[in-house]
Amino acid sequence: MAEPDEIIDAEIAPDPRPEALPDTGYTPDGVPTFEAVREKIETRVGTAIGATELASETPEGRLVQEQYDARQRAAAERLAQIRASMRDDS
Repeated sequence: MAEPDEIIDAEIAPDPRPEALPDTGYTPDGVPTFEAVREKIETRVGTAIGATELASETPEGRLVQEQYDARQRAAAERLAQIRASMRDDS
């Protein structure tokens, strides 16, 4: 047994655990992980929703929406006219 005042020569051993590899979103074979794919999809959906909301708040966006609504109303009216004329012909 070593005396309390005796100096012990010791070697520091490296940590046997491997360092954690950074999460690249791909497996070692180069296949995207489920988490990486899900994150990419969620990011794209969020970006699309945000862009739509921003576009609808601009004067140009409101004008486009009004034009679309007017075309939809005109199309519905025309369809009603066509259906009415088909009933009259029968």
